Amino acid sequence: MITRRVLTAIGLLALAPLPGLAQAATGGPRLAPPEPMDLERLKDLARRLRDQPYAPPPEAPASAALDALTYGPLQEIRYPPGHALYAESPYPVTFFHLGNFFRHPVKVYALEGGQAREVLYAHDLFTYPTGNPAQDVPDGAGFAGFRFQKAPAGQPGDDGDWLAFLGASYFRAAGDGAQYGASARGIAIDTAPAPGKTEEFPVFTRFYVSPAADGAVTVLALLEGQSLTGAYRFVARKEPHVVIDVACTLYMRKSVERFGMAPLTSMLWYSEGMSRFVASDWRPEVHDSDGLLMQTGAGELIWRPLNNPPRLSVSAFADRSPKGFGLLQRDRAYETYIDDGFEENRPDIWVEPQGDWGRGSVQLVEIPTHQETDDNIVALWVPDDPPQAGSDRSFAYRLRWTVKEPVGTDLARCVATRATKAAWLADAERRPGRANLVRQFVLEFAGAALSGLDPEKATVALTLSRGSAGEVAATWAPYGKPSPWRVFLKVYAEGPDPVEMRLQLKAGDRLLSETWAYQYYPQAPGTVL
Repeated sequence: MITRRVLTAIGLLALAPLPGLAQAATGGPRLAPPEPMDLERLKDLARRLRDQPYAPPPEAPASAALDALTYGPLQEIRYPPGHALYAESPYPVTFFHLGNFFRHPVKVYALEGGQAREVLYAHDLFTYPTGNPAQDVPDGAGFAGFRFQKAPAGQPGDDGDWLAFLGASYFRAAGDGAQYGASARGIAIDTAPAPGKTEEFPVFTRFYVSPAADGAVTVLALLEGQSLTGAYRFVARKEPHVVIDVACTLYMRKSVERFGMAPLTSMLWYSEGMSRFVASDWRPEVHDSDGLLMQTGAGELIWRPLNNPPRLSVSAFADRSPKGFGLLQRDRAYETYIDDGFEENRPDIWVEPQGDWGRGSVQLVEIPTHQETDDNIVALWVPDDPPQAGSDRSFAYRLRWTVKEPVGTDLARCVATRATKAAWLADAERRPGRANLVRQFVLEFAGAALSGLDPEKATVALTLSRGSAGEVAATWAPYGKPSPWRVFLKVYAEGPDPVEMRLQLKAGDRLLSETWAYQYYPQAPGTVL
């Protein structure tokens, strides 16, 4: 199973410098004879495979050497720039070695002029330090995946990459902060399944990679899974921030319960105001993303801070023809993390649907975790009319990977969500079992729409799915020029069930802020340690 630990390891591998470039080996990989290929041929292949019985992707032969290729030994393996595919193009292609976590080799083809030539694996394409277990991996094992380098060998930036395809249908990009973080997937099938069922992870089994042209790289990919097959086209540009246009056609072998389009995956262990509840760690916050932002079909902006809940949680935000959604890292201050992983530079991923996606819901899956090595956050679009067995479904979307807010607006944004046990409780609230149902929330908002206004004269519009609220007030935060607004509220829950909360700032009928949405678990403190 793909986990946060695996993706973190590969991210570090991807960003590790390649030493000795001046002495790098020369000569790219050998290529097989050409065969015709384009997107329509790939669709036809996916359609034909759909009508055949599912065959799991082949796995590299079991060996002690492969078992030993965990993060440390994999980090030591190098793919010399001189061995790159399209070594002289603006974005050469290098390859990932198989290892303990990645045992399914993929086929990679060089695609030019409608002709595809398979890139032939050879053991000596990689360099290995003395004693590395990979030296004993049998020749012909295959590649685990591939990545695009930032520049050809010998040019500035040649020691890093900006786009990688590795593991199941995962791919990710380093945004303008030059950091990897959250990931995307080709499709998500039955994420957060009902008891007794399991999530399905379809796999990209073949990639057809074209050289960079007009500043863009193009990748075609074949998807195979128990429930479906698919043909994908990715067109990616690196500047000024990474933009990937995704188009796909999926062919259903069978119907599924949750058909997740444009799925995103990230990690949140804890954020501001949560550490005392869910973790014991020296860092103030640990996460790759801290919130889900949505722009509805009606134009409403909704900000949902992420949770590390006490149990599996699935939140659905019904919509029609959404304008966009994404997982954001809104807090960009180093002091928030004080970590050499530089989480403040993790990219946001923003999904922009192309065409009308109809009715459905943005769904947020939050999985409890005790550590930062788990991918425990998933965001995806689930249509109300998923494709049925024997049918096909085409859709397209744009992905933006950036450290800047994806939606320009004057509306105030929620820049902090803090929760704590209420500092003052009446005697009746202190009785056993009751105090844990009362929570004090402190929110902060900043944005042009607040300029020149008095927070004490504004309206705080708050709704709760259950329970009640009191002592709701807005005031100035004691810092900054201009100062953010600080909103206080006390929530009184009725029992242990989660409370759905929504809040907006208004001046009369005028909206001043995005909608803040949150899911509060009354008995969360002390349940995840």
